[in-house]
Amino acid sequence: MAKKTPQQRSIQWFGRQDLHGFLYRSWVRNRGVPQDQFDGRPVIGICNTYSELTPCNSHFRIIAEHVKAGVLEAGGFPLEFPVMSLGESLMRPTAMLYRNLASMDVEESLRGNPVDGAVLLVGCDKTTPSLLMGAASVDLPAIAVSGGPMLSGKYRGTDVGSGTSVWQMSEDLRAGKLTLEEFHEAESCMHRSHGHCMTMGTASTMASMVEALGVGMPGNAAIPAVDARRNVLARAAGRRIVELVKGGVTISKILTRKAFENAIRANAAIGGSTNAVIHLIAIARRLGVKLALEDWDRLGRGVHCLANLMPSGKYLMEDFYYAGGLPAVLRELGEAGLLNRDALTVSGKSIWENNREAPCWNRDVIHTMKKPFKKHSGIAVLRGNLCPDGAVIKPSAATPRLMKHRGRAVVFENIEDFHARIDDPKLDIDERSVMVLKNCGPKGYPGMAEVGNMPLPPKLLKRGVTDMVRISDARMSGTAYGTAVLHVAPEAAAGGALALVQEGDLIELDVAKRKLELLVPARELRKRKARWKAPKPRLSRGYWRLYFDHVLQASEGADLDFLAGKSGAFVPRDSH
Repeated sequence: MAKKTPQQRSIQWFGRQDLHGFLYRSWVRNRGVPQDQFDGRPVIGICNTYSELTPCNSHFRIIAEHVKAGVLEAGGFPLEFPVMSLGESLMRPTAMLYRNLASMDVEESLRGNPVDGAVLLVGCDKTTPSLLMGAASVDLPAIAVSGGPMLSGKYRGTDVGSGTSVWQMSEDLRAGKLTLEEFHEAESCMHRSHGHCMTMGTASTMASMVEALGVGMPGNAAIPAVDARRNVLARAAGRRIVELVKGGVTISKILTRKAFENAIRANAAIGGSTNAVIHLIAIARRLGVKLALEDWDRLGRGVHCLANLMPSGKYLMEDFYYAGGLPAVLRELGEAGLLNRDALTVSGKSIWENNREAPCWNRDVIHTMKKPFKKHSGIAVLRGNLCPDGAVIKPSAATPRLMKHRGRAVVFENIEDFHARIDDPKLDIDERSVMVLKNCGPKGYPGMAEVGNMPLPPKLLKRGVTDMVRISDARMSGTAYGTAVLHVAPEAAAGGALALVQEGDLIELDVAKRKLELLVPARELRKRKARWKAPKPRLSRGYWRLYFDHVLQASEGADLDFLAGKSGAFVPRDSH
């Protein structure tokens, strides 16, 4: 008989020799489970975000089978279950609106069922933070397994990257440089295998964060989805989670302050998505780990971008994997003294033990810290009267000459206003203007959609203008690029200064000084604030209303205010 450990919650279901134990075991046995599966071996929940509505995760049935095999090989009892799947590519108004709801689904599913540990199958952008947030709240042993990036897109002899090349091609289409037939041809060339975006977008960023945090197995970030080695990693995770349960290694012992510091620096080194800022802050708050917006700037300063990957560079995730992947980047950080080497990982080894011998096979893809791809490219946190609670910009994706800029505001009150006016040839805008988009933050959209990298006006695109300063309370896709100031807090819908910006106001951006200022006298702003009226929720029922009433600002992770702090994995009361 397997040895029973104190950490095993499942014993309080399956280890009982009474009416309740009979019922719990008997119902599970209806699919052919033998009696010896209930002998005290760890029960591992496989939390699956498989969905055909989430194309990035459409291969997760196969990955789940490999995790199950690993669990069985290690003497565990695997039980797979579904949770809400968030597909950024199809879900409206934005998957981010439902990240917190999905995290609640995960939290309650883990707490309410006879689960001792969990393997979290994650892929598309919001599935990773939502599952980590839910698991952190319960604080069971857990390992995240990412689904992996797609194979590189190939179009007419050139590499095309999901998201990044879409933005480029759509701009070319609007400028008349690309025909509709060519646009359609590129669609099948870009996404040609299972997996998530193969650029260093949010999905690849969060898969990298999983590895850098130590909550994923070494190599998690970059193995292509259709590479057999992705299945080997899934099987290894299945084996390892059984050992974590036996050792009582809960997720809070992995996701420490040191782990988050490592992840922030890794994000800078890979040129990762600004979305990671919101997600990591939200995950940390679930654990009671103090992580603030300022930490991103302080820890990211002096960290160079080493990865020559779209959208900041030219290569794709498949190339990144063949070049050495995230282990090669973590080794560079460790050798430069920028890694908390002793941070524990789910492998049972420290982050440094996992990566200190990691090779690099292509220095054009992964540069060294001494000869970086781009210097000083961590997330920059801005402050000023336009964003007293902060805003962020991704320098590695911005145009250097626009990092210090003063211009006249062209204001769009909401996304509908933007779409209605941006293509108008009579729009009063030039390349020195500052595009301002309001009411697209957590409350305003609602859900804080990825509309911060506003497409430029066609009349400027036709003149060869490729970038402008853009400011909003929205997010930007990790696959996007441009001089976009994002996550302005407080947002317009919460009465922030962004709500008060008017057409023609001067705005000054100085990234080096971390400054964003609305050059309007304070007295005038007070008059405008007195006339401002708060918007009503777009939907006054259900989860939308719950979200609107309780969502925090971007600087606090955009989580729901009542979800901060873990509640633990207590066993619910019997229902019989």
